[in-house]
Amino acid sequence: MNHPPSMLFSLLAKAFLLVACTALSAQASEADSWPNRPVRVVVPYAPGNTGDITFRQIQTQLEARFGVRFLIDNKSGASGNIGAEDVVRAKPDGYTLLLGATNNYVINQYLIKGMRFNPMKDLQPITVISNAPSVVVVNASLPVKSLKDLSALAAQSPGKLAFASPGVGTPPHLAAELYKQLAGIDLIHVPYRGSPPAVQGLLGGETQVYITAFSSVAGNVNAGKLKALAVANPQGLSILPAVPSTAQQGLPELVTGNWWGLSAPVGTDEKIIKKLGDAIRDILADPAVRQKYAEIGVSAVGNSPAEFGTQITQEAAVWKKVIERTDIKPE
Repeated sequence: MNHPPSMLFSLLAKAFLLVACTALSAQASEADSWPNRPVRVVVPYAPGNTGDITFRQIQTQLEARFGVRFLIDNKSGASGNIGAEDVVRAKPDGYTLLLGATNNYVINQYLIKGMRFNPMKDLQPITVISNAPSVVVVNASLPVKSLKDLSALAAQSPGKLAFASPGVGTPPHLAAELYKQLAGIDLIHVPYRGSPPAVQGLLGGETQVYITAFSSVAGNVNAGKLKALAVANPQGLSILPAVPSTAQQGLPELVTGNWWGLSAPVGTDEKIIKKLGDAIRDILADPAVRQKYAEIGVSAVGNSPAEFGTQITQEAAVWKKVIERTDIKPE
């Protein structure tokens, strides 16, 4: 039977509409039933990092709420890019997530040439789980008692004081470069291979300054071998009640730290993003969880996807400028 062109077009349109509606219905059904199997959480670093530790504090509660396993998959390499790219390329169905650190979202794209994905476009923010504000620490023998004292001493002796980092392009390196730019001072960069050697260099007097997470230096600060001068955050840390923030010492723009955020491949259903984000925010509001975080020098966050997205945009702009002004090249 021959159909006139108008009728044929109408039949094709109806068939297309039926297929589209069926696909949308299936997608909605998958989102409504999520999760019905284990969820893989990719951490793009070796086990034992702060992201691992903080996620494990909420992992059991997430599993109890959703009735499925949330499995941590440590997939390290290329400054976290290998694990992050694995998530970017995954199906956006809510069963593969990224628990990445600051550099995965806002630093690597400006520091590493030839990246095959754009974290600001290819990842869908869910929430920041934890934040470890940096702490400005110095060798205990250095004759300073505050961040202002340190800035004044550096200004008096340009190029004489040195700062440690666990490597070129690492967050502590960039944090010190930001401090230099904001304070208008000159410090020499001494990169080490990892945080433990950087701490040893500071203790031994090879360097005088280190801007890093408190967990990296807590033992030596508590023992009086290092002095904590400032918390690089609008507020201080409860674990360091006597140490004022950078904002309280005249450098409110010196805000730096290592935060860990959860995201999904772009295109993941908003129902899944909301369902998971709401659950995590509820868990992070638990005083017991917040206390456990505080004990290791981090704070629970639990912001919204929109707030997380804004944070990424704002911080990316800051670190882009720092990297361009200092012409940092990864080793």
